[in-house]
Amino acid sequence: MKRFLDKYFPAELRLLSFWFFLALLFFVVTPLLSFGIWYLTPSSPLGVLVVNKTVPNQEYQEHQSIHWLLNHFKFTKQNGSVYDQSKDYFGFFPGNTLEESKINDFSSLSSNEMDKLIKENHLIYFADTYGVYENDFKEAVLESPSKKVYGGMDQNDISFLKEAFHQEVDIIAEFNTIASPTRKDVRLEFENSADIKWTGWITRYFDELDTLLNNDLPNWLIKTYVSQHDGVWGLAGPGMVFVHENGTLEILQFEKDFKSNVPNIVSTAKSQKKYEIPEIVKYPYWIDVILVSSDFEVISYYDLLPTEAGIDKLREMGVPRYFPAAVVKENGKGKFYYFCGDFADNPVSGSSFRFFGISKLWRMFLQAEDYSQRNSFFWNYYYPLMKNILKDSNVRQDQN
Repeated sequence: MKRFLDKYFPAELRLLSFWFFLALLFFVVTPLLSFGIWYLTPSSPLGVLVVNKTVPNQEYQEHQSIHWLLNHFKFTKQNGSVYDQSKDYFGFFPGNTLEESKINDFSSLSSNEMDKLIKENHLIYFADTYGVYENDFKEAVLESPSKKVYGGMDQNDISFLKEAFHQEVDIIAEFNTIASPTRKDVRLEFENSADIKWTGWITRYFDELDTLLNNDLPNWLIKTYVSQHDGVWGLAGPGMVFVHENGTLEILQFEKDFKSNVPNIVSTAKSQKKYEIPEIVKYPYWIDVILVSSDFEVISYYDLLPTEAGIDKLREMGVPRYFPAAVVKENGKGKFYYFCGDFADNPVSGSSFRFFGISKLWRMFLQAEDYSQRNSFFWNYYYPLMKNILKDSNVRQDQN
């Protein structure tokens, strides 16, 4: 037998065949099997209403990952149809031009229509209310502030949310829901209803503050800081930029003020088990610094690993040593979640939701500590977190 194999199937050919069939298994059989399992998985109706006013183009990036997850886990609309990221949300609907764009929000609904809409949905997700601006529709972006076209949480949103709290449905809100350009009186109503308090600060990590090395630093950031700090920039290396609603701008520098080169999202042991999330994930994007009451359970919190000098700066700013990243509070039969970051803003492929087990494949290549790839945060943290939130919401829907 060995002589026969050596004569007609030499070692080189057998090795080549082995790699061919291995590649066939990986690139053809495995995807087909993955699709087959997903296709045969039964779907389940779960009413989810998404609000997104920040849709400057037809990529729908501020909410597309929500719809991706709903379709991936086979949660359908009440009529059995799949969720469409281009249609199934409230907010701004972009056209090819500003004139072709449309708005569909709660402003045209009566109180009875709002009540009916809430009853038809078990989860309401405020993804982003920052809005769209004239610069979003111009080829050449101007350095001066751009005029708002549409955005900010308004009184209609508050009325809708209050009724949703009253009906005890599940609610998720995240940055930017109540920061600029939302009016202060509207924000205060939200804070009172949700039992949270925004400190007025938002912050973001920048990997290089040297203006000669980083051309992507916003011009307004540099001008504002220089005008408030003796006309001098003189910064280099990584840093955390803090911007207050009153216009104050402060910067914490890596090594001098904090030791974590990128902000850490740290999850409690209980949350790691309950939501299947890692202990630490890097998060270098926009964050709003909020305070919550003792009624909230902290799922995860931010830790910059500040130095003594950094702790002093944070104290002067009114920012705590640790501040929430994701929190949850019981609301009768429902739950209220707040994510202190742009969590739903993830670049995911629209058609990839049809493959069962795709998350395991991605997590093989994207470590939780790798912040260079934005979808690392999605696969390592947001995906498992939302999977368990949606699963829990669906179970409680059936029980009620």
